[in-house]
Amino acid sequence: MLIATISDFRKNIKKYLDSVSDDFETLIINRGQSSGVVVISLDEYNSLNATQHELSSLANEKRLDAAIKKLNKANSFTKELIEE
Repeated sequence: MLIATISDFRKNIKKYLDSVSDDFETLIINRGQSSGVVVISLDEYNSLNATQHELSSLANEKRLDAAIKKLNKANSFTKELIEE
């Protein structure tokens, strides 16, 4: 996690944005008095949104929990994909 002041961010914007997108860093831009902005990569943002969607309903959450339990008990199998 990177932390920068707004003035430092302005001076080094390319460096900070490169770190966020290339190294999957999270950047917090401190604006003072417990105020700030978080910058994350688009890939990270999309991943968080997908996770939030998957956990947004109780039915999805239960289905995912059941799948995790099966994997942890080695009670799973693999299947080959059929390619046309």
